[in-house]
Amino acid sequence: MIRRMALLAIASLLPIAALAQTGSDDSTPQEGREFTTMASAQPMAPVDGKIEVVEVFSYACIHCANFEPYVKSWKKDLPQDVNFIYMPMSQGGSWEAFGRAFYAAESMGLLDKTHEALFKAVHIDKRPFTSLSEIAGFYKDYGVDPKVFESTMQSFAVNAKINRARQLAPRWMIQGTPSLVVAGKYRVMASPVSGLPGMLKTAEYLIDRERAAAKAAQATAAK
Repeated sequence: MIRRMALLAIASLLPIAALAQTGSDDSTPQEGREFTTMASAQPMAPVDGKIEVVEVFSYACIHCANFEPYVKSWKKDLPQDVNFIYMPMSQGGSWEAFGRAFYAAESMGLLDKTHEALFKAVHIDKRPFTSLSEIAGFYKDYGVDPKVFESTMQSFAVNAKINRARQLAPRWMIQGTPSLVVAGKYRVMASPVSGLPGMLKTAEYLIDRERAAAKAAQATAAK
């Protein structure tokens, strides 16, 4: 059952995510503590002149639900040269089912109305989501025919995005959710020092690093 798998998935993340509950977020981010650098850059959807920030999350993850209000506020003031992307963890079971819901809602223009609402349905209202049809039924409240939504969840376009997410998560060595990936090469984690809000401070630090590196490269090329 998807619900049982969701609970197991959440339990598997507790040792990592528990780090996110304590500490201050005002220290300088440290390699190996708040973030790690990957051997080679693998952005999700590179755009010229943009610094990519991806949040790897799952609706099944209570820590992602707790992180979302911070992310929502943070996104409002992002500079024009930053491209923020959500990527649902989609490694089978409840992860994949909720990932399909995310991509179907995105394709139907429903995310603004349903993203936080689905977190609430799972973690506050404790609604049972044990099948794709039950997940699709959630979207009926937003004017969508559940059968149409379920069909969209299994469409070619959604399959392609799910497959891309499946490929990227292991390449980025994602160990738990929520995680942030900056410029396809920095993996940001919560730590006892930074906590959940501090992940965004670390992302800002790495964005500044990427921006400075790009300017230095442009200056060198202009000589």
